[in-house]
Amino acid sequence: MTLDVEQASEESTDTLLERITRQLPHLRRSEQRVAAIVLDNPVGAAQYTMAGLAEAAEVSEPTVMRFCSSVGCEGFQDFKIQLAQTLALGLPVTHSTITSSDSSGDVAEKIFDHTISSLDRARRTLAPAAVERAIEAILDASDILFVGFGASGIIAQDAQQKFPLFGVPCQAPEDFHQQFIAATMSGPRSVTVAISNTGHTEQTLTVARAARKAGGTVISLTGRVSPLSEVADIPLIVRTFEDTDVYTPSTSRLAGLVVIDILATGVALRRSPAHSEAIRRMKSELAAMRHAEGDATEADS
Repeated sequence: MTLDVEQASEESTDTLLERITRQLPHLRRSEQRVAAIVLDNPVGAAQYTMAGLAEAAEVSEPTVMRFCSSVGCEGFQDFKIQLAQTLALGLPVTHSTITSSDSSGDVAEKIFDHTISSLDRARRTLAPAAVERAIEAILDASDILFVGFGASGIIAQDAQQKFPLFGVPCQAPEDFHQQFIAATMSGPRSVTVAISNTGHTEQTLTVARAARKAGGTVISLTGRVSPLSEVADIPLIVRTFEDTDVYTPSTSRLAGLVVIDILATGVALRRSPAHSEAIRRMKSELAAMRHAEGDATEADS
């Protein structure tokens, strides 16, 4: 996938506020005044009539209509509908920056806004065809290697914990040398899932290249088109909002965990009925063990 195609795909899934921000430098000066009102207070802008928004921006109503068209809306009513849909997902990170004056309630609300809007962006931009290819590759796999470092390493460890759903031997060694050794021992049906939000982590790239060289299939999980996604046989692009503030938590890790759940569930659903029954039996026995442990604790108290 070229960068141009990738950018076109991203733009087609942008929310209204994302489109306004992207188009801002290209708008007429009068339209920029309308954009400033909307971006400064999206919740308040959603309450305006067209006349009210024109008055607030000190422009004419035809200017408001031109602004709506410039940002991809079919008139003022469509603009209000799209704005309401965007706000229903929570304000994007650019509108939820955490400051030292925020109360605990403000911090909680902004972090939820940031996380919800970022996960929604990942959902809107994740390519279903790539997910399907990844599931098919894992279904045919003899074994799976998950690799990543830092926050990406946490995703790899979580994926390894889901090995009953994947239905084949899985490993997620934390040591780089062990990752490299496992990758070089890949067979034609081995799958390596290489995870890096930036796609530039050199050690992850080295492991991915080793797995490809050994004849295995590489699935990458990155936040953008990158060297790692270009190495991979099946690139999964998981876009979230970039962190713009020192206090803003990373949501790329959360989005990565969700994608691993998607892959694990998609694979488990296509395994044989016997495999599904084995998973149900395992979960039932685990529940019984927890119940027994709880009874024992109560008896001791």
